[in-house]
Amino acid sequence: MSTSRQRTSGIFTGLVLITVGCLLLLHNYRGLELGDVLLHWWPLALIFLGLIKLYDRTVARRSEDIGSARITGGEILLVIGMITLVSLVVAVDYARRSIPGKLPIEFSGDSYPFDLDVVPVNVPANARIIVRGGHGQISVRASDAAEIRVSGKKNVHAWSESDAQHRAGPVSVEIVQNGDGYEIHPSGMGAGDDRISIDMDIQVPKKASVAVRNERGDINVSDMTAPVSVTSTNGDVEVRDSGSDVSIEMHKGDVKVSDTKGDIKISGKGGQVDVAGATGSFTLDGEFYGPIRADKVAKGLRFISQRTDLTLTSLSGHMEASSGNLEIADAPGDITLRTNRYSVTIENATGKVKVDNRDGDVDLRFSSPPKDDIGVTNTNASISITLPGSSSFNILADCHSCDVDSEFSGDTLKKTTSQSGDSHLEGKYGKERSPKITLKTSYGAISIRKTS
Repeated sequence: MSTSRQRTSGIFTGLVLITVGCLLLLHNYRGLELGDVLLHWWPLALIFLGLIKLYDRTVARRSEDIGSARITGGEILLVIGMITLVSLVVAVDYARRSIPGKLPIEFSGDSYPFDLDVVPVNVPANARIIVRGGHGQISVRASDAAEIRVSGKKNVHAWSESDAQHRAGPVSVEIVQNGDGYEIHPSGMGAGDDRISIDMDIQVPKKASVAVRNERGDINVSDMTAPVSVTSTNGDVEVRDSGSDVSIEMHKGDVKVSDTKGDIKISGKGGQVDVAGATGSFTLDGEFYGPIRADKVAKGLRFISQRTDLTLTSLSGHMEASSGNLEIADAPGDITLRTNRYSVTIENATGKVKVDNRDGDVDLRFSSPPKDDIGVTNTNASISITLPGSSSFNILADCHSCDVDSEFSGDTLKKTTSQSGDSHLEGKYGKERSPKITLKTSYGAISIRKTS
């Protein structure tokens, strides 16, 4: 009987060790975020234990050793120990990413700043320039001069000023020509030395195309007339007064883009997103926890995430997605939205509207009679539409296990209610030629309101 207990206990121990080992290995190679796994998938440890205990009980019935199916103290301690180990790895990794420097250096010593001394380099006015940073802030500004000029600070964490000065001595920034382009990058630093950060203030020709890549630190680019490309691993990004396209890839941090004359594309994952004053289009592709705001985007907006797929052909007003609410106001043109768990509000749409939502109310408000078709499909939530009294439309409204309430009435509108609680409204209101309104939901309600 003891052999059965040892064998099944060994199966559980082996599964726990293999699982935790695989998680740590994937984490080390940055293929997995352990914090997210621990937060959402910790019950898997209980599932593993339950499966093994079911197997133990089956064996116990055959061998008549009921005690072999009990959860042992060693198994409980093993689960607690492995969760504690993973938690410590997550905590250390979070501290390294959130606090400048490398453990335990950032908790001791002081930061000593030293001026950068970089010789300017003459370049063509339309040069292609790449900036590669490591740890530190990067600012790129346009200049009328046909040259690259770098200034800034090298910041050293050390126990004393003399030690910091010794470490800072060989550290500088190089401007290197690579083919028809130029690269700006730190030099004289050891690989992975987080005790040194370099803040760079870079001036480049206004017509140069710029690509900036930084591992840790904020990035600011302004007044460029050629395309701008930014890749940020950990830090906020701001691009303003750009005369051409802007492309930004984020991994962690907030994004702000304002007053651009080209298309804007932001991808990856991060926090807050603010885009304002774009004469081109705006595409947001990725997982950003928000709030997400867009104001005055002339050629429209596309927002793609696991939760939402939104297309606006034009945006003269604003769009905001935050805290379970998605608001669109003053969007001349078509609106197509597929999402879930958002309370959706759309005001003053002038084109076609198509909304597919779930578990969130949908509210449409029109200050002038709609001229194009409107279609809203919802589940487990209500639909409300407010129209001017002078509107004309053909309507088909279906409410499963809920009611349709309309302030528009007439002989051409017919409402029926079934014994099961379903409601149906169909018919025509106003002029012969009118847009079609289709509203469908379940376990909510449909309200059709009239304004004077």
